[in-house]
Amino acid sequence: MPKDVLELPLDVTATRPILEHIANKWTVLILNVLCTQPARFNDLRRRLDGISHKALSEALKRLERNGLISRKVLPTQPVGVEYTITSLGCSLREPFAALYNWSLANGAALEKAQRAYDASRRNEGLEEQM
Repeated sequence: MPKDVLELPLDVTATRPILEHIANKWTVLILNVLCTQPARFNDLRRRLDGISHKALSEALKRLERNGLISRKVLPTQPVGVEYTITSLGCSLREPFAALYNWSLANGAALEKAQRAYDASRRNEGLEEQM
């Protein structure tokens, strides 16, 4: 095994429940937004293009339940709610930033690989039909 590869024990039983809570696209994006400053629900929704009201609401409840964000009711009319990242949530900043930067750096390569795979599958289908 190459020296630069980090060898980790695979403890699926211990890590899977945790990863199911934090390793989804909306969690990563919500926490990245909240790392910079607290935000209200509609501000988060505007900044997270493509998220539905329901998906954002469910994600925020899950993040609060897991101690990654806190929710503060604001004394406004109508009542507003502001979300803030907790210190536990902030501890994910570095690994999420690495994942985000990796996706920016490698997105084109992934798309190229997907196109090549799809083309090869189509070609295999044509050959089978002949």
